[in-house]
Amino acid sequence: MKLNAMALGYAGAILSAAIMLLLGVLGGMGIYAGAMQAMQGVHMFFSPSAGGILAGMIEAAIIGFVFSYAFGWVYNKFV
Repeated sequence: MKLNAMALGYAGAILSAAIMLLLGVLGGMGIYAGAMQAMQGVHMFFSPSAGGILAGMIEAAIIGFVFSYAFGWVYNKFV
């Protein structure tokens, strides 16, 4: 069975952006503060401000799309 690599890429982008939003909101409330600090170290645009969360979501969506699409493409090559 082959995967639809584009659909997998979109799903990865949406999931990555949603997780970044959740992490930003919960980190701003004081929950998962350590995880939020780790994300600030890994993602260059993420910060606890509203603009930083939005920029982090965009960055995470792009990275999530690229890696999910690449995974689907490689998987289809082996099927």
